[in-house]
Amino acid sequence: MPELPEVEVVRRGLVNWLRGRTITGVDVMDPRSVRRHSLGPEDFAGNLEGARVLDVVRRGKFLWMPLQGDGTPRPSADNGDPGLPGVALMAHLGMSGQLLMQDSSVPDEKHLKIRLRLSPEGTMPEQLRFVDQRIFGGLFVTTLVPTDDGGPGGLAEDPVPVIAEEASHIARDPLDPHFSFDTFYRRLRKRKTGLKRALLDQGLVSGIGNIYADEALWRAKLHYARPTDTLRRADAERVLAAARDVMTDALAAGGTSFDSLYVNVNGSSGYFERSLNAYGREGEECRRCAAAGIRSIMKREQFMNRSSYTCPVCQPRPRNGRW
Repeated sequence: MPELPEVEVVRRGLVNWLRGRTITGVDVMDPRSVRRHSLGPEDFAGNLEGARVLDVVRRGKFLWMPLQGDGTPRPSADNGDPGLPGVALMAHLGMSGQLLMQDSSVPDEKHLKIRLRLSPEGTMPEQLRFVDQRIFGGLFVTTLVPTDDGGPGGLAEDPVPVIAEEASHIARDPLDPHFSFDTFYRRLRKRKTGLKRALLDQGLVSGIGNIYADEALWRAKLHYARPTDTLRRADAERVLAAARDVMTDALAAGGTSFDSLYVNVNGSSGYFERSLNAYGREGEECRRCAAAGIRSIMKREQFMNRSSYTCPVCQPRPRNGRW
């Protein structure tokens, strides 16, 4: 499943192509891809046709496009502010969902599920296509609600204090300029759990998935089972800084690409997997230890029905770990 950098790569690509354009037509090829839109494919299309895309927003791994219909903003039902959008097109990529910008002359992809036709804009592609081989993802129209802290809903070109209802329960992510470390650390210390479990808790900090948690912990020289209730502030700052750095590096490379089905809006895969220091390196030497002249072999351990990769030397197991 795409992690935060992959979704941010998609967001940055889409905003360049979509912002300010009007959806002129909608083709739903597979109703399963709009199953989260409870009123069905016809209502889905009716909500989108004639709407203008105002922005592309991301919080954690959630991605949505605020819409303006009939030439005027539609206010949120909860705040009544006519200056704020009230609805958005939500994209759930699932395991294999792709949002691709294509010209109308390009043949349909084998697993094309939804096509949005767009108003002309210079030489820009005329269609946004949702392609999904495994059909775990989908698109749906959702309500925008006020943020609980009054800040922007997520990372956007023109941030506004509303958020897609489905994303309103998750915390801000480390790349969000409004992320509060003090709030994160205060809530972290109240949890009696292991550090990696906390990093994967979207209610505490969003967007850190299994791959980037392992990479951040390796960079911070911390074991995944370190107890959160006794974690020093300096250690928490170090692992958050490491998470931010590793995701920023992944963004520069276009994200990781362990699944051939992950591509960005132009159909290109990411390359950050070549720079991973922990994830997937079981049986290989720890690069940091090797650089220091120490031989240490990376280990893989079962963790929450997944895997965790650590160096036994520079990420020692805690005495009172929480597994």
